[in-house]
Amino acid sequence: MSIDPVALVERYHAALNAYEEAEVARFFAPNAVYVSPGVNGRIEGRGAIIAAFSAYFAEHPDQVAEDERIERAGPSAARALWRLRATARSTGKPVSREGIETVRFDTYGLIISVEVEDR
Repeated sequence: MSIDPVALVERYHAALNAYEEAEVARFFAPNAVYVSPGVNGRIEGRGAIIAAFSAYFAEHPDQVAEDERIERAGPSAARALWRLRATARSTGKPVSREGIETVRFDTYGLIISVEVEDR
């Protein structure tokens, strides 16, 4: 089966921006891994990833993320250059980040790994 990793990342990012837990969970393989300085390291497993996302979006409900560019990074991977803005609910302080995210997919189009680098 051939997949289009760029289109999959576009749909995944749209689902994150409109954060709905069940919809985002459908993008991940059960054994997916998420690595990001924003979550202080490595999260393993779809359930743990979604729990971390839900906690993050509860704290940053107004997050808006934008992709500057998404490009193919291999037959089953894409790389996105992104930036985001949000407000921390607990402090009222603005949050701003930008970075590069590499997303790898299995043959069914499910995310098996996400690696985030802040810039």
